[in-house]
Amino acid sequence: MSSDRPHRVLLSLAAAIAVAALLYAGLPRIAGLDETWGRLEDGDPWWLALAVLLEACSYGGYVALFRGIFVRPGSPLGWRESYLITMAGVAATRLLAAGGAGGIALTGWALTRSGMDRREVVAGLTTFLVALYSVFVVALLVGGLGLRTGLFEGPAPFGLTVVPAAFAGFVIAGALLTALLPADLGPRARHRLREHDRLARWAGAAAGAASTLARGVRGALRLAAGRPAVLLGALAWWAFDIAVLWACFRAFGEAPPVAVLVMGYFTGMLGNLLPLPGGLGGVEGGMIGAFLAFGVSGGLAVVAVLSYRAFAFWLPTLPGAIAYLQLRRTVKDWAAAP
Repeated sequence: MSSDRPHRVLLSLAAAIAVAALLYAGLPRIAGLDETWGRLEDGDPWWLALAVLLEACSYGGYVALFRGIFVRPGSPLGWRESYLITMAGVAATRLLAAGGAGGIALTGWALTRSGMDRREVVAGLTTFLVALYSVFVVALLVGGLGLRTGLFEGPAPFGLTVVPAAFAGFVIAGALLTALLPADLGPRARHRLREHDRLARWAGAAAGAASTLARGVRGALRLAAGRPAVLLGALAWWAFDIAVLWACFRAFGEAPPVAVLVMGYFTGMLGNLLPLPGGLGGVEGGMIGAFLAFGVSGGLAVVAVLSYRAFAFWLPTLPGAIAYLQLRRTVKDWAAAP
């Protein structure tokens, strides 16, 4: 790890705190919702306590999915090590930008240090991500179409039902088609274009990335066919996290219909793609905007989403940072083992 990494983490943390201060202190006033700030202090403590419990259950599903994909007989990864790797990855995702790349890099580093082959790590991480985000795209497809056709209760604005559903359908079809690609597509592309040096490198890199994605899709399909219980971890990760948002709505008022809650949550989560620490700011804005478009009261949407993000973003960050320090010691112990 580079010597400037601590400075980069501190700068990311400072940026996250600054954005959070703007969100929690400034957003209600900017939006003309002066009473919203006071409502943050008036939430029902029982519902907020339930939100904490639900968030813990969400991370339990995350750890379970990790173990189902990476842990085999004889692996040095017990429940403690699995917890440390996943929570440290969460902290890296929260404090570094680029759609969770920091958490992926840290997880890959830890798995490699545990003795896993690099190719196995890459294949496992791709399968993990495909399994995790398959729930995301299926929910967008089913929720969007269900609301638009009247199968599910709730308003159905075109831009938040048909558009996300079409996007999800495109992603699902593309992923399934990608699974048909041969494993040696990268070397094939480089060989065919060997006379065009630069083009061969670019084509080989693109083909190699497509082949890696194909392995992940095939791995997720094998899990669905042979060990479907493993995928329950992915479902639990998303379902319990959405339940945290539901509990936050209930703490301050009435929650929107389930399908509206799910679509507002997942469309807002697309803010994670923005180059912000953990999507901080982008996710809040996306969720609040989605719920406003669904007809949810502005004050309730702001206070519920900001409360949810306090649990989902800030609550796991401290234990994640502690887990990272413990993980570094664990990695040193692995290196010292005969």
